Amino acid sequence: WGIVPNYKSPEDIKPYYKEAVKYGSGLNAQSEKLFSHFMYRESVMTRRCVIPVDGFFEPHEHNKKKYPFYIKEKTDKGLALAGIYTVIGTYITFSILTKKASPLFEKIHNLKKRQPVILSSENIDHWFSESLNEEDVKELVNFNFPEERLDAYTVSKDLFSPKIDSDIETILEKINYEELVDDF
Repeated sequence: WGIVPNYKSPEDIKPYYKEAVKYGSGLNAQSEKLFSHFMYRESVMTRRCVIPVDGFFEPHEHNKKKYPFYIKEKTDKGLALAGIYTVIGTYITFSILTKKASPLFEKIHNLKKRQPVILSSENIDHWFSESLNEEDVKELVNFNFPEERLDAYTVSKDLFSPKIDSDIETILEKINYEELVDDF
């Protein structure tokens, strides 16, 4: 996860990731830069992908403390996040597209005010269409997934701890934080 320029060799991937971390890495790609950034320009027209997820986490800051939110589709159908990718030898590297936050995500991701680009099931096939032009891509990226179809709630802060294995099913359990009652 994290797009690498397509001119890199497989041996360059690990050193590239180490260096990229200093600059915020390429885990996410700002959709506003899709047609101007050297790394995204080519991929957006020829190598678009969908990252299927059950849900994802976003940070919320309150009084200089971070609280993780879990966001999922209310009926548990899963979500399709828009992405771009490169192929380097036998490796595929990718980034999730992000955009300016909708009202719900602005409230949750209250510092950077960003959100992933979520494609509706109706738009997935269109996203893969080879006939898309720049305006078509921008239209799909700027589509606002209906917020009423999303469920967002806080989960354990263990998610943020490198000392705790958070790769467990119970990490998705809802936890209410009293200090956030007025925020939500």
